[in-house]
Amino acid sequence: MAETRTGSCLCGAVRYRIAGPCLSLDACHCSQCRRQSGHVWSSFSIGHDQIDIDGGDQVAWYSASTAARRGFCRTCGSFLFWEPAGGDHLAVSAGSLDPPTGLTLEKHIFVADKGDYYEIADGLPQFPEDG
Repeated sequence: MAETRTGSCLCGAVRYRIAGPCLSLDACHCSQCRRQSGHVWSSFSIGHDQIDIDGGDQVAWYSASTAARRGFCRTCGSFLFWEPAGGDHLAVSAGSLDPPTGLTLEKHIFVADKGDYYEIADGLPQFPEDG
């Protein structure tokens, strides 16, 4: 039986189910993720065919750059998804998963752009850009 995980936005208007493995749990320190989430944004990658979204019509998409678009709940504003332009995967907010997640943070990305108000001291690999 395949792994299954569930999650939602803060208000529950958007719920999702993921079948299969969640790959590459990372913490992104780029200025766009920090501005949208309020701090560091942790996410994991999945294939588009692994996710089933209930309330998908409540997901609004915003393109902060030509590189990607970000999906969030129209009702509560929860930042749920990140999708690269023309990409074959979707990054899902680790914080939106229902526990237990069974996941462990693997790395930090875009640390060259991190905020000046905190340090990264957990010993995990750090990459100046995408890792």
